[in-house]
Amino acid sequence: MFLLVCQVVFGKTFVFCQENKKETLTRLGFRLPEGRSSFNVPFELIDNLIVVKIVINRTLPLKFIIDTGVRTSILTEKTFTDLLNISYSRTIKIPVPGSEKIVLAFVAPNITLDMSGLIGKGHALLVLEHDLLELKNILGHNVQGILGYELFSRFIIEINYQKKVMTLYEPSAFYKKNYDKKKKFYRIPITVEDTKPYFITTILHQDGTTTQAKLMLDTGASHAILLDVESSDEISLPENRIFSHLGRGLGGDIKGYIGRVSSVSFADFQFNDVITTYPEKQFYGQGTIDTHRNGTMGGGIFSRFRMVFDFVEGYVYFKKNNKYRRPFEYNMSGVVIKAKGLYLNTFEIIDVRENSTAEEAGIKEGDTIVRINGSLTAEMELGEVHSILNSRPNKVLRLDLYRDGKTIQRKFKLERII
Repeated sequence: MFLLVCQVVFGKTFVFCQENKKETLTRLGFRLPEGRSSFNVPFELIDNLIVVKIVINRTLPLKFIIDTGVRTSILTEKTFTDLLNISYSRTIKIPVPGSEKIVLAFVAPNITLDMSGLIGKGHALLVLEHDLLELKNILGHNVQGILGYELFSRFIIEINYQKKVMTLYEPSAFYKKNYDKKKKFYRIPITVEDTKPYFITTILHQDGTTTQAKLMLDTGASHAILLDVESSDEISLPENRIFSHLGRGLGGDIKGYIGRVSSVSFADFQFNDVITTYPEKQFYGQGTIDTHRNGTMGGGIFSRFRMVFDFVEGYVYFKKNNKYRRPFEYNMSGVVIKAKGLYLNTFEIIDVRENSTAEEAGIKEGDTIVRINGSLTAEMELGEVHSILNSRPNKVLRLDLYRDGKTIQRKFKLERII
């Protein structure tokens, strides 16, 4: 469900500069340990997102998403910086897309970040006043921040989705490895605009038309492809589509359409029948105007590769992994769930898709799932619940639901509707 939070809310965010001399600036930010030309960082792969452990000011361990789509590091819960008695240098008002609402955020300067022993000094964190993004509830894990351009501007970064290891290289050391020749990666040119990477892909739509689409490569998005219908006359909603809950932004839930494109192609790679997201206009638009992009490519495709991002020379490298041919599927249950409670093991239904088998069975928004086919959900993680609810078409599920102070039972079949 974490599809659009980082892209939509922070696609056009803020950059904070240190007012220091040039020689001081060279000492700020992440640096490899002396004598090292590369550094490995293990990560968790959660809903196609790269999540790493970060220790703030050598005291507080948290989890951050690694995101090519954000410029400034973001902390989603002010409680943590308040706990460390961190002072704020300024207050920022962030407009919420699609509404007149304004959200307050604070700039916390001179922060030290420790990522598995890789130390970064002098960082500025953009700290939200309230946890409006609800990352931990959406992902089912205690994720509290987002980290992006600070890493990609300094290092060439290899992401091994299969082994769940991110390797940071000094550029000169990386170029000696000749990844495209020695390790048989495909090297594709990218442009880096407003700190974000873009490349051109070929989209074959279901009506037979083709678009040369400019897409942002967004590791902070779990979807495969997102297309903005307002960005080009060549892009339109597919005939076979559903209206659905897509994710969450500062203003609340994000809605839009889900469909498929016939194929997505770049270099020697082609994916067929790709699940594609089409957000409603009010949630997506300013970024397409600023960069003339048509949408984004996310972890739903990236997780099928071993990748390297080279912002320095302007390339991205791809090499297939064993998930390359995995089919693209989308929510067969018709329900959207978030994790709640201290241990994130209470699962509340926050949306039921219209005309889905779940709706026909009488499942309602606000129900809490207690058991699935007899198994207690309190012993599961959110990812496990998602896997069961999207396992295979025609599978019968029996849910025990808590509603209005009592437990009720509902039964329905999973179905592939797009």
